[in-house]
Amino acid sequence: MELESLGAYLKNRRDRVTPADVGLRTYGTTRRVPGLRREELAQLAGVSAGYYTRLEQGQSCTASQQVLDALAGVLQLDAVETTHLHNLARRATTSRLVRPRPEKPHRRVLALLASLGEATPAVVLGRRGDVLAWNRTGHALVAEHTDFDAPQDPARRPSVPRMFFLDALTRDLYSNWAELARIHVAYLRLTAGRHPTDARLAELIGELAMRSPDFAKLWAKGDVADCTVGTMRLQHPTVGGVDIDYQVWLQPESPDHRLEVYTPNDTTSADALRLLAGQVADRHRPEAEAAASDVAPDRF
Repeated sequence: MELESLGAYLKNRRDRVTPADVGLRTYGTTRRVPGLRREELAQLAGVSAGYYTRLEQGQSCTASQQVLDALAGVLQLDAVETTHLHNLARRATTSRLVRPRPEKPHRRVLALLASLGEATPAVVLGRRGDVLAWNRTGHALVAEHTDFDAPQDPARRPSVPRMFFLDALTRDLYSNWAELARIHVAYLRLTAGRHPTDARLAELIGELAMRSPDFAKLWAKGDVADCTVGTMRLQHPTVGGVDIDYQVWLQPESPDHRLEVYTPNDTTSADALRLLAGQVADRHRPEAEAAASDVAPDRF
């Protein structure tokens, strides 16, 4: 699947802006487009209609920052959407898709994850939403039906987008699934703009579009958004209802990787997370005791 083009994004945004939104009068005439006409957008942005048409049709590979910012202003894009527009414009000059090497979490990210212990659930996510690492409480909270050790093998790593749209147990976990689904797709589109030559990312988007009607519908909307904080409402099979916030910590050495930390929003959810952490500790205490005995010094 080809990742999104500059022209496709411009048309999608243009269809969403009505003449009334930008102060144009239509005098009751019948219009054949849902939003602005190409020539209207071009005039408002201060470029020729022919030049804008070439941009939208992919016949021009160059657009200055000033032109892009002018188009973003008329299209009423926010800061994240404007960044995405610039990313797509740069993509026009990039080469074909390439297959990146498997991602590897930075040692400082893993050290930070370890420092959280098990009281705070946390997950390290890669560029495409693959789980690169997690603590046991994070695993038990969001994906206890998967193998805890799977992130260690790049071929077996759980994919959050795949689980979210293709796994029934994951879908049932989230009471606010529809809200989170929209955010997942909007962030995946932002990522695609940042990494236009990533073949693995293109394959992921193509797979989800083919196998999930919900994903395909959301992808067609063209929304773009960053994903740094938000609320997750879970109906956990073990500890019941949990209302938590997720907070994303970006890593300077590996900016594509995200440490996602989950904190409770109320006392009931805090009690549920403590219960979950206790269950995890009880379940793995024999392993820890066995490991400790293996390295204990001999006593005389």
